[in-house]
Amino acid sequence: MKKEIPYKIYLEESEMPKAWLNLRAFMDKKPAPLLDGETLKPITLEKLSNVFCEELARQELDDESKFIEIPEEVRNFYKMYRPAPLVRAYCLEKALDTPAKIYYKFEGNNTSGSHKLNSAIAQAYYAKKQGLKGVTTETGAGQWGTALSMACSYFGLDCKVFMVKCSYEQKPFRREVMRTYGADVTPSPSMTTEVGKKINEEFPGTTGSLGCAISEAVEAATSRDGYRYVLGSVLNQVLLHQSVIGLETKTALDKYGVKADIIIGCAGGGSNLGGLIAPFMVEKMQGVRDYQIIAVEPSSCPTLTRGVYAYDYCDTGKVCPLAKMYTLGSGYIPAASHAGGLRYHGMTTTLSELKDQGLMEARSVLQTEVFKTAQTFARVEGILPAPESAHAIKVAVDEALKCKETGEEKTIVFGLTGTGYFDMMSYQKFNDGVMKDYVPTDEEIEKAIAKLPKF
Repeated sequence: MKKEIPYKIYLEESEMPKAWLNLRAFMDKKPAPLLDGETLKPITLEKLSNVFCEELARQELDDESKFIEIPEEVRNFYKMYRPAPLVRAYCLEKALDTPAKIYYKFEGNNTSGSHKLNSAIAQAYYAKKQGLKGVTTETGAGQWGTALSMACSYFGLDCKVFMVKCSYEQKPFRREVMRTYGADVTPSPSMTTEVGKKINEEFPGTTGSLGCAISEAVEAATSRDGYRYVLGSVLNQVLLHQSVIGLETKTALDKYGVKADIIIGCAGGGSNLGGLIAPFMVEKMQGVRDYQIIAVEPSSCPTLTRGVYAYDYCDTGKVCPLAKMYTLGSGYIPAASHAGGLRYHGMTTTLSELKDQGLMEARSVLQTEVFKTAQTFARVEGILPAPESAHAIKVAVDEALKCKETGEEKTIVFGLTGTGYFDMMSYQKFNDGVMKDYVPTDEEIEKAIAKLPKF
């Protein structure tokens, strides 16, 4: 029996959601639980609350509530930039000479330049409500750190950011935006934490990774009173907050009688993709409509396409809980690619389980091909995309060209989750013809996977 999602009753008059959609609650087979690294048993709310804000810890463990109300203060903040526009890419369609209809959900219309603000403001709100002094976090490309610095400034919280070293060096202006909003930004791995010192000793000269930065941020939070750690992707609580993207997209399509065939998003930790596909995946699971859902990742960090589905640590320093996910191994240090937000060794448990069930597929793409597509998109659609978002554009273009070959009039929807105006060093390398592709060998991946925890 086909079911309908009652999401429309959770909309404001502006068509902005009043509640987040909890995708896990709709899944018959739930994602495997997080495990306590010490006991190897499902982690408790009490233990998780030592690291995260109490309410966020509850959201992390909630597999039952299908909808969770968005606090009024968060909704009021959202109104500054939401609902975000869903745009028909007429010029791109014309340039490709394709019968396909292409839409993109544009999340770059705020100062942070990305979708990250959707969760940052929620996490800062719960930290303030709990009476905390501040929060710590990591950031890859810098979009999450920027969003969190804005959110913390809004609520008067301290913000400590560990920025992956290669991004810290490649994106100095992104770093300065964070500092402008009051954040303290440290390149990771650093020598300011014990775990940072260990990583530098084991991997001398490393350019860092999200896994490294997470370890440092968790240590910094748990070693000082009045602070908690917050994360911009991977966790189920973040997918929950990002569901506003998919809910708005579905509402706009329904309003104009448009039926999507293919939903595409870039995938690093999984937050933007999980948020975009949430209501569509529910319909797919309930048999309402059989969407083709595609996760796109860099060939340099092929978590979903070449990783294994197993329990692994969420961070390089092994101070976080273990999650069952597609992983390349917590010790895997990806090449210093220009899509810093996609350089994570694992994938959120929710998307990992959906991939394992065959409900979504994954593809990996080379960064030179990604930037070539990003350049085409910028020239015809007028928006310079973030390197991460350009991964989704690349596969959207591939699918549109397939339609050109077959004559099919499919409707393609992808997430344009951020702008690339702070990524000009990356674009410069592409324009100068010095950008290189890197694809790890089987031996490199096997070496990292061999170190997965065994129990």
